[in-house]
Amino acid sequence: MRTLQEARIGDTVSVKKLHGDGAVRRRIMDMGITKGVEVYIRKVAPLGDPIEVNVRGYELSLRKADAAMIEIE
Repeated sequence: MRTLQEARIGDTVSVKKLHGDGAVRRRIMDMGITKGVEVYIRKVAPLGDPIEVNVRGYELSLRKADAAMIEIE
């Protein structure tokens, strides 16, 4: 299982599955990250948190903990 947290800058990945439960999972889905969507890794902060991605035509910053719940392929 590979997660969004492990993706490198410049990678374009597809979301395979969302892990987590309740409000956390719902918040990630509300941001537009759903199964099958393409995500481009734009930047990663020097200490690795947050991660800036492009999803559905807009820029989004994700915490490392949230990125670890997003399984990619």
